[in-house]
Amino acid sequence: MSALWLGIGLSAFWVFFAYAGYPLGLWLLRRFSPRPLARGPQAPPVSILISVYNGERELAAKLEHTLGLDYPGELEVIVASDGSTDRSDAIARSFAPRGVRLIRLETRGGKESAQANAIPHAKGDLLIFTDTSARLAPGALRALVAPFADPSVGCVSSEDVVDPKQGEGAYVRYEMALRRLESEASTLIGLSGSCFAARRELCSPWPTDLASDFRMGSEAASRGLRAVSEPGARVEIPVTARRGGEWPRKVRTFRRGIAVLGAYRHLLHPRHGRAAFSLWGHKVARFTSPFALLSLFALCALAAPESALAAGLFAAQLAAHLLGAAALRFPALERRAVPRLLGFFLLVNAAVLRAWIHHLGGERAVLWEPTRR
Repeated sequence: MSALWLGIGLSAFWVFFAYAGYPLGLWLLRRFSPRPLARGPQAPPVSILISVYNGERELAAKLEHTLGLDYPGELEVIVASDGSTDRSDAIARSFAPRGVRLIRLETRGGKESAQANAIPHAKGDLLIFTDTSARLAPGALRALVAPFADPSVGCVSSEDVVDPKQGEGAYVRYEMALRRLESEASTLIGLSGSCFAARRELCSPWPTDLASDFRMGSEAASRGLRAVSEPGARVEIPVTARRGGEWPRKVRTFRRGIAVLGAYRHLLHPRHGRAAFSLWGHKVARFTSPFALLSLFALCALAAPESALAAGLFAAQLAAHLLGAAALRFPALERRAVPRLLGFFLLVNAAVLRAWIHHLGGERAVLWEPTRR
């Protein structure tokens, strides 16, 4: 029984650290050893690179929105087409009289390949990477550029805004709060793939087999720079209306994240200080927490016949898993807050497990399949 309780305690601690202990550690760092950020009004030349693969339904609206952004400096707009086979390229060319340039990858190679193909053509000091579905709030572009007044900042992430009624809403709000803590106490490990900005010098080299949003934060840390989140750069992200449509996106995201973690595993060494702490807390703990959850469930089941406490813990976990699974299955139940949160938590951890199966099997997620909203 002592060995079982040791395993239960370690498993519970790891899950706690992944979702509560790490944020608490960041809060303490911010409270007693903050990292101030020097924002300032500036307007350097900026290039906005819009990645697209068969995005004819959204691209025209995205370009109109982008061209209407309030920015006092030089603004360049480039459409990076990943071998699109629909009308996306024609739509981009139709905006050429208004200064939009199309850089087409003839053979589809994935989002990062399209970005890598477009980067040499960009003229801006700062490069902003965004997707067709993302809508920047008024003033977001100015806000996104402001932190670069601090020379320690290498890249800046926008903050995602989603429908709070969706299961992902609470999760996204949690992630954005966590990013603010990382910005003020450490460094961002993952940026928002919908919209982020980076200094040009950080964009070379540009690996085409690693997720750029996760990689850029790690690359900045490797070069002694910071990645920060900008609360004023709010970006609206629509949630897919297709039931179950988030599953392939989640699995793909975690597959790509695990690959980046492996490529930047040197940052896990304690000599990297706060960057190492953030990588352990935000990524390693999150990517391994499903195994801790499975261990906790199994060990409680084994200890239940000999312990009322273990039996109670097992029953509580079983009830939470069943309620979450039911919320994913039945729309009426999903509309209630607690089942919705449990369902999304279950979905996320199941997606991580599926991603590990792909990764350990040698499969890599390079090609890009944008979620249809």
